[in-house]
Amino acid sequence: MTNSPGEQPAEASSWQAHSTMPPPVGAPSATVEEEKPWWDQPGMPWRHEPSKADKQCLGWIMFMGVFGLAMLPLRGWLLGRSPELLVALMGSRSGTAALGALASQGLSHWWPLCMVAGSLMSIKFDWVFWWAGKLWGRGMIEVWAGQSARATRNYARAERWAHKMGWLGMFVAYVPIPLPLMQVIFVLAGATGMGWKKFMALDFLASTLWLGLYFGLGWWMGEPAVHALKVYARYANYVAIGLVVFIIGSTVVNSNKKQG
Repeated sequence: MTNSPGEQPAEASSWQAHSTMPPPVGAPSATVEEEKPWWDQPGMPWRHEPSKADKQCLGWIMFMGVFGLAMLPLRGWLLGRSPELLVALMGSRSGTAALGALASQGLSHWWPLCMVAGSLMSIKFDWVFWWAGKLWGRGMIEVWAGQSARATRNYARAERWAHKMGWLGMFVAYVPIPLPLMQVIFVLAGATGMGWKKFMALDFLASTLWLGLYFGLGWWMGEPAVHALKVYARYANYVAIGLVVFIIGSTVVNSNKKQG
């Protein structure tokens, strides 16, 4: 049958009626944003879907944190038992000062080799921060700075210092002040295009210079420092045990806070 002019077909009227009906209860709304993938969540250093290199670099950074905690008890024990081994294995600054004191009293004959090994071992993971800067620019700094309001202020100050100093900042990175200068300077070195060879060469020179200063300080202190080491050696085992308990306890507390 032919419809009169202006009259819509029955099928069209029926479709329009159904098209204006609200969606069923519980159906997903078209205006709701899709859930972001895991790699696009807050707290990630990248701005893209991570490649294999991105995942490897982040894995190294996580490993460095775990490794540093695990080595704390060993550092405390070796400082009292064998400063030479502490310097050679870890490039410890406190161990280097102790080594200088021992050398000044003729109690260390291997200190030159220990110092060379210590300079190398103290920079063993620094390339990871350079790599993070090369991959993500400031991304890793933003992750660290986002941990708290205090961290935001500290990292902002460290960045301002790093930009002012340029490549000379490599030598200032080892200054023992309560600012995260070292991490920021190393990340920015990669982010600003400093080559890997130049970065490692400057880092080695800076590390050697600062370890030399700590060694000289220990040498200047001499016998009183050696005596203090002998006293500390009596309690080194207890210090190591205390550090183990502290690490385990802080890990449990932080885990409970996250679960809560």
